[in-house]
Amino acid sequence: MINVKFGEVSAIVAENTTVYDAAAAAGVISREVLSAGIGGKVVDLTTPLTEDCEVALYTFDNVEGKKTFWHTASHVLAQAVKRLYPDVKLTIGPAVDNGFYYDFDSETAFSQDILTAIEGEMKKIVKENLRLERFTLPRAEALEFMKDEPYKVELINELPEGEEISFYRMGDFTDLCAGPHLFSTGAIKAFKLTSCTGAYWRGNSDNKMLQRIYGTAYPTKDALKAYLEQVEEARKRDHNKIGRELELFTTVDVIGQGLPIILPKGSRVIQTLQRWIEDEEQKRGYLLTKTPLMAKRELYKISGHWDHYLDGMFVLGDPNDETKECFALRPMTCPFQYQAYLAKKRSYRELPLRYGETSTLFRNEDSGEMHGLIRVRQFTISEGHLVLRPDQLEEEFRGCLELAKYCLDTLGLLEDCTFRFSQWDPNNTAKYEGTAEQWDEAQGVMKRILDNIGLDYEIGIDEAAFYGPKLDIQCKNVFGKEDTIVTIQIDMLLAEKFGMYYTDSDDKQKLPYIIHRTSMGCYERTLALLIEKYAGAFPTWLAPVQVRVMPISDACADYAKQVTAALENMNVRVENDLRNEKIGYKIREAQLQKIPYAVVVGEKEAADGTVAVRNRKEGTNETMPLNDFLAKLAVEIATKAR
Repeated sequence: MINVKFGEVSAIVAENTTVYDAAAAAGVISREVLSAGIGGKVVDLTTPLTEDCEVALYTFDNVEGKKTFWHTASHVLAQAVKRLYPDVKLTIGPAVDNGFYYDFDSETAFSQDILTAIEGEMKKIVKENLRLERFTLPRAEALEFMKDEPYKVELINELPEGEEISFYRMGDFTDLCAGPHLFSTGAIKAFKLTSCTGAYWRGNSDNKMLQRIYGTAYPTKDALKAYLEQVEEARKRDHNKIGRELELFTTVDVIGQGLPIILPKGSRVIQTLQRWIEDEEQKRGYLLTKTPLMAKRELYKISGHWDHYLDGMFVLGDPNDETKECFALRPMTCPFQYQAYLAKKRSYRELPLRYGETSTLFRNEDSGEMHGLIRVRQFTISEGHLVLRPDQLEEEFRGCLELAKYCLDTLGLLEDCTFRFSQWDPNNTAKYEGTAEQWDEAQGVMKRILDNIGLDYEIGIDEAAFYGPKLDIQCKNVFGKEDTIVTIQIDMLLAEKFGMYYTDSDDKQKLPYIIHRTSMGCYERTLALLIEKYAGAFPTWLAPVQVRVMPISDACADYAKQVTAALENMNVRVENDLRNEKIGYKIREAQLQKIPYAVVVGEKEAADGTVAVRNRKEGTNETMPLNDFLAKLAVEIATKAR
């Protein structure tokens, strides 16, 4: 007999009792339970238990439960496609953040009508309530079993020797899969296929283009309806849509993917952010640098980027021809800013040195990864590097985190952020510089700092920079996809590569620690997230146009110009709408352009020295003395009110 614990409840059951039956014996099972966790691994409820253990039960309210639910739905999708198009070749079908997808190699283009037909077949499969049965096969038998599915054969051949090769059968359909899955297809009460796009096999443009069908599924129709309504609202807030409507940015085919044109209004928002960040960093002891946009390959060889990041760089020349000079656009600023430190000998008394730079960077992202301003090939970042003594590491790391949190909180983005401690993978050492001992030391130091700060974080394995662990601050866009907005990295390797010594109090030459960090991250990505956060209605301090002044008639134009001049003298971003249009039309247009304040002036306002102010945020109309409005506006901008 074995003892199985479910939190504070336990059950004594026979060996090989399933998770489901053990949970039933403990009185903790319900229809809502979808999968389980044992020793950090998510498993089916049909998994047999062979020893004493602690088991977590997952419902749709847990990430693990959702992933199980959506992964099963992806198998239902694959089964439906195979029933309708038997010649289609299967690839992979994982759960993702908001549902699932499956990639198919098909000669038939999946139109909207075909997606509707596939949905109909999926409904039949759900109604059949097919049980999902897991089984395993030896390698030779597995290859024979999947001989008509070339992509599955490729996956099997890549599995390490001795690896268990598992399959899931549901009725007339079987797929290579590690699981876990639901008991049966009948649990998938509501689903929707949302789109079909192209996707290269394994994300490599050298491979064949496949067709990727996306979908989502929920335990109830009401839950699915609520999600789809949320997606529709997200589409309305999509920065790709709003950013173009408000003339913040555009893209041009002949310039290329991932190379947006930031229009005057968008540029004004970025300029406002940049001035704020540079001034804030100066208050905190940062020294401003300005470094080149490119360098010879020799610089990147010293830093290690040439060995570890070459595929992500734009190279000017032949990277393999050592007889000729070869340059590359910079993908990051660190090896450039190090030269400021190396400009002279350094003493321990000078440390910490905090370098900051508004850096334009270039990264050769895959075309399939491009998305508006979120992921681009040229971008500008609030980058910085701190050179410090080991005893200063915790205080300086804390300062970097406080700065990042202050910036994100001021922008209103912090509430949408999570924190991830990104570590190396000791099983994938070719990707990283340094020894296991160095990584253990750096990660141990970083863990101690994060725990001392009391930060709530997740761990991401194999997500570190090649030279050290990092804290990634993740922010979700309106579609729920997470992207890194800020990073703070501990680097214990590059100082030695560049010979960045300092003379310590004992007159010995020692190597410093380096912190790589951003304060607000990438300006383009931040602009995208702000557009979505506020649906284009930026807080007044950030708005590209803060006030629009509108005279009721030509007779009031001179007073409108006086009001405009008073605002300009306060450095308010103001427009004067002197067009010969009805005032109602002008006000509606200002509302559509999401201008924070519409100021209307007529003969009475001109005579009284007042302004009629429409406040976009509060939806109010109020007439007040001009000086009162100027004072109110000055406070709102200075305090960066949201």
